Amino acid sequence: MSAGRSAATRGFTLVELLVVLAIIATLMSIAAPRYFEHLDRSREASLRQTLVVVRDAIDKYHADIGAWPPDLDALVTKRYLRKLPFDPITERSDSWQYVAPPGGDGTGVWDLHSGAEGTAKDGTRYADW
Repeated sequence: MSAGRSAATRGFTLVELLVVLAIIATLMSIAAPRYFEHLDRSREASLRQTLVVVRDAIDKYHADIGAWPPDLDALVTKRYLRKLPFDPITERSDSWQYVAPPGGDGTGVWDLHSGAEGTAKDGTRYADW
């Protein structure tokens, strides 16, 4: 048998394990809030980009057809969009709020907004984007 610790005394002491767990907990308390903030910012960026793409598709539909689309399904049917857009804040594709064209008979989709409640990191409401 060699000098030093015997086979029965090998391993970590309780104090060593507690120190390691305290270090891990400290690092997690720093990293977790940043991670969740990053997720929120990426959802907001995704919503902004989705709104840009769908609004562009609405404008192209109107330029080609001469009328505003009756709903977002018409954009998918006519292949202006591949599929119904997904709202990353509500995590649904049926929560969009349609805006009717101004000065017309009130039919069609002229614009759309997110149906999400709450405000973004910059203080603006999602529904106002």
